[in-house]
Amino acid sequence: MAKKAVQGNMVIAQSGGPTMVINQSLVGAVLEAGRQPAIRQVYGALHGIKGVLREQFVNLSRENRTGLEAVAATPSSALGTVRMKPTVEDCARIFDILRTYDTRYFFYIGGNDSAETAHIINQEANRVGYELRCFHIPKTVDNDLRENDHTPGYGSAARFVAAAVMGDNLDNRALPGVKIDVVMGRHAGFLTAASALARVYPDDGPHLIYLPERPFSMDRFVADVERVYAKHGRCVVAVSEGIADENGEAVGAKYMREVDAHGNVQLSGSGFLGDLLAGQLKEHTRISRVRADTLGYLQRSFPGLVSETDAREARQVAVAAVRESVGKDVDGSMTIRRRPGKKYAVFYERVPLSAVARETRHMPARFIRASGTDVTKAFLDYARPLVGPLPAIGRLAERPVKKR
Repeated sequence: MAKKAVQGNMVIAQSGGPTMVINQSLVGAVLEAGRQPAIRQVYGALHGIKGVLREQFVNLSRENRTGLEAVAATPSSALGTVRMKPTVEDCARIFDILRTYDTRYFFYIGGNDSAETAHIINQEANRVGYELRCFHIPKTVDNDLRENDHTPGYGSAARFVAAAVMGDNLDNRALPGVKIDVVMGRHAGFLTAASALARVYPDDGPHLIYLPERPFSMDRFVADVERVYAKHGRCVVAVSEGIADENGEAVGAKYMREVDAHGNVQLSGSGFLGDLLAGQLKEHTRISRVRADTLGYLQRSFPGLVSETDAREARQVAVAAVRESVGKDVDGSMTIRRRPGKKYAVFYERVPLSAVARETRHMPARFIRASGTDVTKAFLDYARPLVGPLPAIGRLAERPVKKR
C-alpha cells in the first residue's frame, strides 16, 4: 500500500560468511539510497549487529562513487561481518540504538540467521509502534535460502569449485591416483554439485559426488572408489563437508566439537573429513596414491573468479530492496526468482521475513541421480547460467607411434 515515505536515516550491515559479491549488494543499496529523498544519511555498521550494539558506524553517504565501485568489485565483506546469534534482549537493544540514530530503514545482508535477526528487530519496532522498514538482502554461498531460486554468492563460489576441480582433474590425469576435494555445504549440496561443471571430456572427474541430501555409507564409498579406479585407473571425488550417515549425523561432526554462535558444528575450518576419507581408502584398498584437500574458506572470497551473473544480481536485488522499502508500509526479504522458459532471466520479489528466517532448503531430488553419487542434466542446466563460462580445456589425441 503506497503512502508518504517516512523520512529518516538508513543503517546497513553484513553478516555471516563473506562472499565474492556481497559488496555489490552493499554498494547497490547505498547508491540507490542516495537517490531516495526520504533517506537522509546511510550508516554502515561494522561487523554486523555487533557493530550496532557497540554503536560502531561509518557514514557511507560521504563515500564517493569511484571508491564505492572499487569496493563493489572487491570480494569479502567491506564492513566486516559477524557470526552472532542475538538474544531477544539484544534485538530490543539494537532497536533502541537504531531509534537513537533516527533510523527508519534497516538492511541486513546475510543468510537465514540474518533474516531471523531482522525479523525480531522488526517485531520489536511493531510492538512499540515505531516506523522502521526492516529488510533482509539474501546472501550465501551454500545457496540454501528458502524462497530463492538461487542466492548471491553462490554463482561465484560455484565457479571457484568448478575451476578448482577442473584443475584437480587435470592434475589427477597426469599423475593418477585418488583425489578427494571437500567442498562447503552443511545441509545443502548445491556447491559440491557445481563440481560437475568441471567435466569436459567423458572420462573427466569428478567421477563421484557426495551430497548431504543422500545418506553416506563409508563401506559404499570405498566400493564406489574402487569401481571407478578399476575403470579409469584414477578417481576424482567431490564431497560436501556436511555429508551425513543414515541417522542424519554429519560424518565430520562425530569428531568435531567446536560450534559457532548459532550452535553449528564447525566443519569448514578443518581438514579432518578429507583425512578421514583418505585414511579409509588407504586402509581398505590397495590404491597407493590417495590425496585430499579441503577447499575451505578459499571458496568464498577468491579474487578473479567472480561470476558476472552473480555480481549483477547481487547488486540488483539490493537496489530492489531499497526501492521496495520507500513509500510502502512493508518489511521483508527480497528474493531472486527465475522466469520460466529456456532463456535465463530473473525477477526480484519481496516475501515476509518469516518465510526465509531460520530454516534452509536442500537440493531437489530432480537434481540428484538415482545412484546418489552424481547430478542430473537438470542441475547442470540450472547452474550453468549462474556460473558462466569456464576455461577451455584441450587434450592431445595421443595417437600411438608404431614400434620400429
